[in-house]
Amino acid sequence: MSNTSKASQRILSLLDENSFVEIGALVSARATDFNLKQTETPSDGVITGYGVIDGSLVYVYSQDASVLGGSIGEMHAKKITRLYDLALKVGAPVIGILDSAGLRLQESTDALNALGEIYRKQTEASGVIPQVTAIFGKAGGGLALVPALTDFTFMEAKDASLFVNSPNAVDGNNKDKKDTSSAAFQAEEAGNADFVGTEEEIYAQIRALVSMLPSNNEDEAPALDVTDDLNRVCANLDGFTADTAALLSTIADDNVFVEVKKDYAKSMVTGFLRLNGTTVGAVANRSAVLDENGKEAEKFDAVLTPAGCEKAADFVAFCDAFEIPVLSLTNVKGFASCECSEKKIAKAAAKLTYAFASATVPKVNVVIGQAIGSAYAVMNAKATGADLTFAWPNAQIGALDAKHAAQIMYDGESADVQAEKAAEYEKLQVSASGAAKRGYVDSIIEAADTRKYVIGAFEMLYAKREDLPFKKHGTV
Repeated sequence: MSNTSKASQRILSLLDENSFVEIGALVSARATDFNLKQTETPSDGVITGYGVIDGSLVYVYSQDASVLGGSIGEMHAKKITRLYDLALKVGAPVIGILDSAGLRLQESTDALNALGEIYRKQTEASGVIPQVTAIFGKAGGGLALVPALTDFTFMEAKDASLFVNSPNAVDGNNKDKKDTSSAAFQAEEAGNADFVGTEEEIYAQIRALVSMLPSNNEDEAPALDVTDDLNRVCANLDGFTADTAALLSTIADDNVFVEVKKDYAKSMVTGFLRLNGTTVGAVANRSAVLDENGKEAEKFDAVLTPAGCEKAADFVAFCDAFEIPVLSLTNVKGFASCECSEKKIAKAAAKLTYAFASATVPKVNVVIGQAIGSAYAVMNAKATGADLTFAWPNAQIGALDAKHAAQIMYDGESADVQAEKAAEYEKLQVSASGAAKRGYVDSIIEAADTRKYVIGAFEMLYAKREDLPFKKHGTV
């Protein structure tokens, strides 16, 4: 297969069969400096057009690495920005397939200006239409900002690279030592890639994601007919308290959960599921990853980390922009405690608090384990905006765990006294029933009934309208 057919084939592999319509096929470069006039530039290195995914309209561009390395020049960029203009007029997602050598040096300032125009168009589209990028080749230098300005980024596991500075240009590093441009690094350490896989897996993942999302910020996500029992009892759901990705899959319609950034900040889960056919965004604390046999493959402390907070905040902001209801599962006892975390945790936790508190979509919180201290307030507590809060019977909700509270309040007393007071404090001040008596929990529910109650809550909140004080935008 030639490189030219690769750019086209990628679009055809992504879209519904026979649905792609190309736009601007005859566009070519206008610049003639540095022998460009002697070089054929079919489509100026990028194929643009529209088609459908599961019957829904999407706009797509695919860079052609066989034409001047897929480099971005004046006309190349104009094709992309014109595609954005159409997508914004119609209200449909844009999917970009990246495989480029970067700026076209022969066009210099024209190319630089053109790249800036792509940035601006992406900024205009942010929060209006979903934007997705799939990286199958290089996305380096200034081009690295293109996926960063979109909502979701997919990277091919072996050949894709994403970098501002190439690995060999990073002080003290080289590609053999650590490939900072690799899909693995960008997904696991940088958090810039939401999904990693083969080309075929990426096509399937993009289709699954797009099918969950609304076409624009004024439309609703497509609702499906539900065959799954709305009142389905999820037996032994409390066995997934640690691995909330598995928990979310269990309560979802047909057990389908599309996790976002699953390889990054794994102590925080983000992703989409359907409940009663409607798309819901989920944010959940996680303290373990279970393997296919239900054994712990990885374990984490039940605390908020800077990376986890930022990951969740960005996700909640996306959901709020596109009117997607948010479900949170809380099981957290505090904040990560180390020098590295201390540099960023206050700002990151504030960002997540702000995201939950400012989101006007329906918000439901389920306390499935611990909800201790101010970390609980960060995780969509009623005080910071949850419309409904449920708790499992054994949930612990309070300012401090009972043992440490008793040690502080009864410092100097005997161990027996402290133990007695800890038990008393746990019953009165660190229990689901204690929080419910004060109105901070709306209902205490059995774990197995979580699906039923959450579906009912979102049905009740369907027509929610909330107006916050007018402002141009916040500053957090």
